[in-house]
Amino acid sequence: MNFEHLLRCAQGGDEHAVAEILQMYRPLLIKNSIIQGQLDEDLYQELCLIVLKCIKHFRW
Repeated sequence: MNFEHLLRCAQGGDEHAVAEILQMYRPLLIKNSIIQGQLDEDLYQELCLIVLKCIKHFRW
């Protein structure tokens, strides 16, 4: 499944598609959640929420 199709499914409410997008971006989210060499769980969760908002509000 290509990313465009995955994104459209996620916008349509497909939870599997949302989970797959989050999984795709997980390494980047983890990388940006590390502060002073340690993973900040709260920051990771906030970044996940931002991705979810981006999925919801993306316009074609």
